[in-house]
Formats: sequence, structure tokens, C-alpha cells
Amino acid sequence: MAPTALLSVSDKQGLVPLAKGLLSHGYQLLSSGGTASALATAGLAVTRVADYTGAPEILGGRVKTLHPRIHGGILARRDDEGHRADLEAQAIIPIDVVVVNLYPFRQTVANPSVDWQTAIETIDIGGPAMVRAAAKNHGDVAVLTDPAQYPSFLEALAAGRLDAALRRRLALAAFQHTAAYDAAISSWLAQRLDAGDPGADPVAPLQLELPVQQRLRYGENPHQSATWFSDPQAGWGAAIQLQGKDLSYNNLIDLDAALATVREFGYAEFPSDRAPGSSPAAVVIKHTNPCGVAVGTGVAEALQRALDADRTSAFGGIVALNVPVDAAAAALLTGLFLECVVAPEFSPEALELLASKTNLRVLTLSGAAVTAAPRLQRRSVLGGLLEQEADDLAIDPQPWKVVSSRQPTDQERADLDFAWRVVRHGRSNAIVVAAGGRTLGIGVGQTNRVGAARSALETAAAAAQGAVLSSDGFFPFDDTVRLAAAHGITAFIQPGGSLRDTDSIAACDNLGLAMVVTGRRHFLH
Repeated sequence: MAPTALLSVSDKQGLVPLAKGLLSHGYQLLSSGGTASALATAGLAVTRVADYTGAPEILGGRVKTLHPRIHGGILARRDDEGHRADLEAQAIIPIDVVVVNLYPFRQTVANPSVDWQTAIETIDIGGPAMVRAAAKNHGDVAVLTDPAQYPSFLEALAAGRLDAALRRRLALAAFQHTAAYDAAISSWLAQRLDAGDPGADPVAPLQLELPVQQRLRYGENPHQSATWFSDPQAGWGAAIQLQGKDLSYNNLIDLDAALATVREFGYAEFPSDRAPGSSPAAVVIKHTNPCGVAVGTGVAEALQRALDADRTSAFGGIVALNVPVDAAAAALLTGLFLECVVAPEFSPEALELLASKTNLRVLTLSGAAVTAAPRLQRRSVLGGLLEQEADDLAIDPQPWKVVSSRQPTDQERADLDFAWRVVRHGRSNAIVVAAGGRTLGIGVGQTNRVGAARSALETAAAAAQGAVLSSDGFFPFDDTVRLAAAHGITAFIQPGGSLRDTDSIAACDNLGLAMVVTGRRHFLH
């Protein structure tokens, strides 16, 4: 008896070449619905499932392949006498290859305006049943779920290598395919039910569906293995690397920190709802912390000011820019050793200059890809995951309160706004000293706030005269205020909320300084 291949696919890419290859190796083709029509239109010999089973498609196509003659042919073990006897008694043909991909549910619900019934009708039933049956019986059946598998499968078929190892790998891919499909359905249902029912439990079990983007050379250190999983249509999975070495684990962590920081000033287009009236901005990141942030009238000026904020720390850093990079900015990037640079776009002249830095990783990331990424952040802990909303809500100065006797000047208000946007991106405890749309000193990751302030003020040095200081958390004592005043700081911005807020406010009043409290804390761990 000739071997049999069952083909039932939503994605018709590569279908006809695969079917021709199967026919050339003596397979007979069994197919249903649109797949059978596509094969017949191509002039290929195919038996329709309805003709083979004697059961017509019903319920508008909802039931086509759910039949014992289909599933018996897939699930029968060839080495089991009882199974062989059942096949013979029921005139069932063994099915040796199953080619199935599923209704496009994920593509359908990607449209936020899709109606409930349209989404429900793209939930495949017969397809997953056939895939799981074939994967379960991979000892005798090869299952294909992705057109990308077709060429290598045909090569293996031609070489006589449809062995157990290959069938096991295909079975693994099949179960991953159906698991991801079911995860997409349950996640969409949970979101829709939560949105429509205020009384529903808003927390559904976490089901991740992220393909492998890249196996990384190693993790944070060479002895740690690492893999990058990402949605190829959103966030960093949609970035385009134009040149340079492969991205590393640490590169990706730093790039994410750089992007989050530069987005405080808009990204790709202006004005931004995050920073109305914002200007071109540049951020230099080192070990996930900003070491230089600045705005400018043009991208080159912003970059020059950000690099000048702390050139020592910028060495070996990551740069993010929120507007297209021109030749003038690219020339600045070539003058310093950097690991990565990301921007919405690079001009041809900029890319020509950057090509001389062959190891520099140059990436573009569109504003659309940034917007498409979910706002939820996840990180692992021993035996589990934590999930939270990103701390990326637009900064609104309206609720801020001046708590000192002296009001900040207009320049101080602008500097305080800038410094507050930056401090939320430094690891706690974080302090930022800034003036004129540029950071002058940043203290991060300290175990006490005055230590973070001392680090930032020492980096700023003489430039701290007339500058402002922001803190991601409240001042538990007045020591930070008095230390900063001794270095020439004239205004402060902090969340407030300490039992001893009055001590810091009194110190400001005593020294003639201004203080603004925001009512919102921005710890970053």
C-alpha cells in the first residue's frame, strides 16, 4: 500500500511544492476544504477527506476531519496486531505524514477592534486534534506544522532519513505549536472577560508565548548559558541590527534601560505625550544606569552634551537617541568606544561613517515597535515570576507642590522637570544633579541616600553650582539637603512622604533653597 499524507493547512505557503515532493516519493494525498481545492487547482491528484470518510463537511466547515477514519489512521501503532486488525476491519488507511497549521487566531485578534464572534470562529478544533494525535504517535507518523519545515523534510525524505530522531523533533515542535496556540486563546479570553466584567478576577494564570529570537553566546558571564525569547513584531524582537557583533545578554539589558530613559523625551516623533514640546535627546547607559543624559536643539548637540556629562563612565557604554541620527552625530559616535547605539533611523551618511566601527552594534527600532510592546514587566525569582506594570506613565507636573518658602525660578522648574525624568531610571537609591537640560552627576545603587548624593555631587564637581538635585525617594533626614547646598545646589525635587519631611523643608528655608514634592516615588530595583 502506498504511504499516505494528510494535508490540511490554513497557511498555504509552500503547500504545492511540498505536495509535489510527496507525490514524487510515492505518497497519496488526502486533504480537506481549501487545502484540497488548492492542490486540485495545481493539477495534483488528491482525495478529499469527505470522499474518503463518507461524511460530508458540516456546520459550515466546523466539522471536517473529526472522524474515526482520520484519527484511527493517525493514531494506529504499526507494530500492534490489535491496531492493525481494527484498521483492516474498518477499512482505514494508515496515515504516515500529517501536515497541519492552524486557523490564524493570533493574527485575527491582533486587530483590537475584532468582534467576539469573528475571533471565536478562528479557534481551530480539528487542526489541533490532528497535530496532537500525530505528535503522540510520532513513532510511526511525521507531523509538520510550519512551512519553514518543508524544505528540510523533503531533503530528509529524499535521503531516506525520516528516522525516529527526526520524528521526535517534529513532535516537539508540534506540541509547542499547539501549546502556544492555546495560550494565545486563553490569554485573549482572559483579557476580554476582565475588560467586560468589572467583578471578574483580573489575575489570570500566566501563559507565555514567545518564540526563540536568538541563542546568546552566554549570559551575564561566560560560564552562564542564555537564550533570548521575543515577539518578532514588538519591542526588541522587531529591532533591525544594521552592523556589529551579535547582541549579548548584557547588551539587551542595557539597551532596554537606555530606551526607557530616552523615551522620557519622546521617541521618533514630536511632540510627545510623555514630554510635550520635547527636544532631541541622547542617553548613555553603563551597567543599566544612565551616566549621561541631555537634550539639545539637534541630535548632535544632544549627543555631545550627554557624552560630556561623564566621558569616563561612557567608555564601553550603550547610547540611545530618540530621533534619526545624522552624519554629525555619527561622527561623535566614532570617537569613543561604545558597545551599541540605537535610534529610530540612521541617515546613509551616518551609516557610512559608523561602518568604520565594525564591532559597534548599530540598531534601528521604530516607534511602532516600541508602542506594540506590552507594558507589563516580568522578572524571575526562585521558582517563579514577578509581574508588574512598567513605571512609564507620563510625568505630570500639575500635582507637584512647592513646600519651601522660596518658589523655584522658571529655569529651576525646567531643570527639576528634566532631573525628575532621569532619576526614575537610575537604580535605587538614585540621585541626579542637572542643569540646562543635561545631567551633571548621577549617584545610583547606594545603600543610603546621602551616599548616592555624595557620588552625584562629586561627579558634578564645580558644575553643581546653581544646579538642581532630584531624588527617587524621600529624604529621611536633612543631611542630603545640607550636603547638596554646600556644593551649590539651589533646588530639590523628591517624592515626599517621610515622617521627617519637615526637617528637609526647614533646611531649605534656612538656606534659601527651593523644594518641590511630587507625591510619587520611582524606585528601580
